Amino acid sequence: MPLFAFLFILLLCSENSYSQYNPGARQISLANSDVALSNDVFSLFNNPAGLSQINWREVGIYYSPAPFGLKELANGFVSYHEPLSFGSIALGGMTYGYELYRETRIVIGYSYNYENKFFAGVAVNYHNVSIEGYGNEAAFFLNLGGLVYLTDIIRWGFSVINVNRATVSEFDDQLPVIFNSGFSVDVIEDFSLNAAIEKDLNYKPSLLFGMDYDIIEYLSLRTGYSNEPARFSAGVGINYSIFSLDYAIFTHQDLGLTHQAGIIISFGKEGTRNRLIKNHLGKP
Repeated sequence: MPLFAFLFILLLCSENSYSQYNPGARQISLANSDVALSNDVFSLFNNPAGLSQINWREVGIYYSPAPFGLKELANGFVSYHEPLSFGSIALGGMTYGYELYRETRIVIGYSYNYENKFFAGVAVNYHNVSIEGYGNEAAFFLNLGGLVYLTDIIRWGFSVINVNRATVSEFDDQLPVIFNSGFSVDVIEDFSLNAAIEKDLNYKPSLLFGMDYDIIEYLSLRTGYSNEPARFSAGVGINYSIFSLDYAIFTHQDLGLTHQAGIIISFGKEGTRNRLIKNHLGKP
């Protein structure tokens, strides 16, 4: 089989290609059901509207060197958030693949907070695909997002990935167009339930569920499930001072079990994230 065809099948033709999973071990442990939660620096890649929930500077690093034991699927993300008087801005980057096939992305996002109740965001992405011996192609695409506090404990959020239906080759929709909408409910002060529906234009809709529990001040437990493809996930977060260390595992119906990890440094933040967000927004 020609090298190009092999790489195309391995890395592009699989349902919900691994490069399309949004980053953050916390997000993955919730099966990416957090579109209405979106309250850390990795919201830039998922729902940029959530960035303006954060009133402190934040840096996040996420790296997975060999998902499912395959170094060809190695991926890493970095993101930086800066709160300003007129909203929040964020800058991020992504790399995926290895020396023969690589995807890279640069993202800049903006989020606006209206009366601590309505949040809107946009992210501009520059995405490049490079295949050794075949050159590279690039495209710009836009992500949009919104988040609303329906009550003090119930949030609704949505995002649209690749609004302009950009592509980096002659194949239509090689960069997927994804719609995501869902709810997040604070059952008790430090325990949230999250549910969302995600629709890639080329695939069946997927139902996403996740639970996030700050069981004590320094420890968070999480779990999640999605059905298209079937994926179970779980994770733990260790929160100390300005550092959040997150670990997640998930099982893929075809590829098996894999591990993820990341770190977020929140300058000026000490305490559990969900509680500080509520204090910042004036929620009881």
